[in-house]
Amino acid sequence: MELRVHNHYTGKKEPFRPGDAERVTMYVCGMTVQGKPHMGHMLAFVSADLIRRSLEYMGYNVLHVQNFTDIDDKIIVRAKEEGRSAAEVAQENIDAYMHAAELLNIRPAHLFPKVTEHIPEIVAYIERLIEKGHAYPSEGNVYFDVRSYARYGELSGRKLDELQVAVREGIEVDASKREAFDFALWKAAKEAEPAWESPWGRGRPGWHIECSAMSTKYLGATFDFHGGGRDLIFPHHENEMAQSRALEGEFVRYWMHNGLLNLEGQKMSKSTGHFFGVEEVLAEYDPDVARFYLLQGHFRNQMEYGRERLDEAKAAHGRMKRAIAHLEELCASNDLGAEIPDGVTGEAGVELEERAARALVSFQSALSDDFNAGAAIGGFFELIREANLYFEGRERARMDAAAVRRVLAVLREGFDVLGLFADVGAVTELPPEIAEMVRRRDGARADRDWAQADALRDEMLSRGWRVEDTPQGTKVAPD
Repeated sequence: MELRVHNHYTGKKEPFRPGDAERVTMYVCGMTVQGKPHMGHMLAFVSADLIRRSLEYMGYNVLHVQNFTDIDDKIIVRAKEEGRSAAEVAQENIDAYMHAAELLNIRPAHLFPKVTEHIPEIVAYIERLIEKGHAYPSEGNVYFDVRSYARYGELSGRKLDELQVAVREGIEVDASKREAFDFALWKAAKEAEPAWESPWGRGRPGWHIECSAMSTKYLGATFDFHGGGRDLIFPHHENEMAQSRALEGEFVRYWMHNGLLNLEGQKMSKSTGHFFGVEEVLAEYDPDVARFYLLQGHFRNQMEYGRERLDEAKAAHGRMKRAIAHLEELCASNDLGAEIPDGVTGEAGVELEERAARALVSFQSALSDDFNAGAAIGGFFELIREANLYFEGRERARMDAAAVRRVLAVLREGFDVLGLFADVGAVTELPPEIAEMVRRRDGARADRDWAQADALRDEMLSRGWRVEDTPQGTKVAPD
């Protein structure tokens, strides 16, 4: 099944052709760590995790690099406000990201380069740009000469004649520049700010140069995927592509940008304070529910954040979780298919097993179509609906065990790729107090004491246990 991906650079969905058949290389723009991560950040990193997991599922060996911008103006301002060093502020927020990523089941990148640990490489990169006539020093700063790169604007669609006015989004106003739209590669040190030695005096890197220097160091002059939020297309990725192509050539084969997570119609942003922090959300919602919510649509689409939408995701997640737990419990039981010793024999069981096989093909097709997680999840809900129709009115001893196990295996295979429902399993041994309630409830039902049976059911529900009445008695599973 051919993988097709939407390449933002060409604006088209294209067959994926890695530069190396043995290994796929991907670079993801990480956080600028002046503050703790918010849900908008985590949409980008869950999206990148989806792409990586899908590629690995398809058999590719992936090398995944994700940077941390651990020095910039915002970090310096935050450090001054809090009376701490920029390094302390950065590390605290890197730790916060790592904790949130672990909770959200995001696989760690193979490498997490930091700007402050790559100053020599950044300086060397700038020196090469100067040597090739694409950059110029001025008053202790170094700027990229945008006019020296004739293809500027190809990624974002911006034209130089539209950038003539000095005041534009993402463009610095500085009399030392030749043109207002030239951007800083190196910034001269200001008093009492962190700084490093360079051929142009003490200073620190500009924002865009770090990704070019670090990505090419670890992935080579040309690599397969470059990911990040749509808000990075201009100026960050446009500038990054310009300086990299001016020096290295092709640079990136496939540019992929996730949509933004909006709150009341506006992009979540640390700089405006318009966001929901990850800590706040995960204190109220199961991290698996939050991940499920972020994966429901296509990663390139815009999403609206809100409690109502999270609650809707929680309800849908709960339905799927209960279905998987039920399947796990069925497959772990000794009496599944006990009256059908030869395995799948019934027509309904054969149809269910075939439906599960088709669901897996549909799942794989959805991921191969630009990593469409929303479509992949939707197909699994349809499989569960058909499995429930099969279970209805049928005792487990008369269920075709191979079909039931096939449904569970397909769901497990797919959700493992999506990083969901990892903690859902069959209950092999109940806590003693719950087991006692089950025993008492079965006794109450046998005595037709419905009030007592209902009271025991409500007590187990309040303790987080799903209760199901079956011909074999009360069955419970974690809710």
